Amino acid sequence: MATRLNYGKTFLLGFGFFGVSVIWGVYNAFVPIFLSEKFHLDIRVVAFFMTLDNIAALFIQPPVGAWSDKLRSPLGRRIPFIIIGAPITAVAFGLIPIAAILPLFVACTSTLLLSAAMWRTPVVALMPDITPSEFRSQANGIINFMGGIGAIIALQTGGLLFDISPNFPFWLGSGLVFVSALIVYLFIEEPKDYEQITEHPGMFASLREVFKDADKSGARILLAIFFWFVGYSAVETFFTLYATNHLGLTPGNGATLLSVLPLFFVLFAIPAGYIAGKIGRRNTISIGLVSLILMMVLLYVTPASALLTGIAPLPLVGIPLVADGPRMLTLAGVLLIIGGIGWACININSLPMIVDLTSAARIGTFTGLYYLFSTLSAIVGPNLNGWAVKLTGNNYNIIMLIAPVFMAIALWLILGVKRGEASFN
Repeated sequence: MATRLNYGKTFLLGFGFFGVSVIWGVYNAFVPIFLSEKFHLDIRVVAFFMTLDNIAALFIQPPVGAWSDKLRSPLGRRIPFIIIGAPITAVAFGLIPIAAILPLFVACTSTLLLSAAMWRTPVVALMPDITPSEFRSQANGIINFMGGIGAIIALQTGGLLFDISPNFPFWLGSGLVFVSALIVYLFIEEPKDYEQITEHPGMFASLREVFKDADKSGARILLAIFFWFVGYSAVETFFTLYATNHLGLTPGNGATLLSVLPLFFVLFAIPAGYIAGKIGRRNTISIGLVSLILMMVLLYVTPASALLTGIAPLPLVGIPLVADGPRMLTLAGVLLIIGGIGWACININSLPMIVDLTSAARIGTFTGLYYLFSTLSAIVGPNLNGWAVKLTGNNYNIIMLIAPVFMAIALWLILGVKRGEASFN
């Protein structure tokens, strides 16, 4: 039995999630801008388009997780998906900004989402594969720390590069995905001694098993994941449009403002894992949900002019309040700091709770269930909020009123969970 976390191996594994985060950070920040301003699509069409990747992932990621549990190859169960899927993802992603007509744009994004869905679940399932239960929250903190760095690069550096040329953030993302996948392939060796079981229940059989269980902890965790991602994905998807339409910022500065959230997610990712080790995963997640509810409600009720009040100079992730002025931390930035800390408490500990509901032989399958519910929510969230924005006369602030309701439902669900904490055997 391991007595400590292998930090070196965990950080190297984190490069896989780093690559994933760069891709989707840039995609979510700037593809809505292309759709709205380059192709002049209605906001409802933009909202639907931004869910297409999630619709494909809904049908691909969970079965791929179960498939990877059953796969036996000289490279392992997960690595083959990564070394095939990641290069295709990188090429398709780099072509998105230079697609001059909508059909070609759709072809590039479709290739991206199909290939990315093929390797996301396996790369995430690698963490519990190589990490004992008692260290999974801490390991997930490190991996999400790496993912958060990817999101910061996507938003902060990507925001600066987008204002120079819309092509540059996508090309940067393509290169980083190639490098990240190569690092995982070269330095991560999967365990080859798999737990032997006579049957490998598929995704739907496992899902029925969870919901028929007399202890509804598994069902409550999965439903909580759905509801908190409904709220969070809607905010993430529309934040650049919220910033440009409600706060009056440029798209680049809107993305830079949002980068405060993943910055503090990164800074709190590792502590969130260790806090869960002290007070439990459920309690840590509950604290995070309360923090996000507070952030969104305050963003909704505070006037836009007050949200852009300068508080202190903040290089890199601050925004200029006047032309050529210094980069400042604003009140909106402070609220996003609270949100970043809260999101770390939630996101670091949810996957470990899911995989600790099952055995090592079915980690990929249960990782797939995690993505089934988070992906389904990413379809519902943007569409729901897109319609809300349209029905309120393009009032993007309405997002900050609807999202906390779903967070509150998730809080009620998670408070009733009795399983999923770390085991020490």
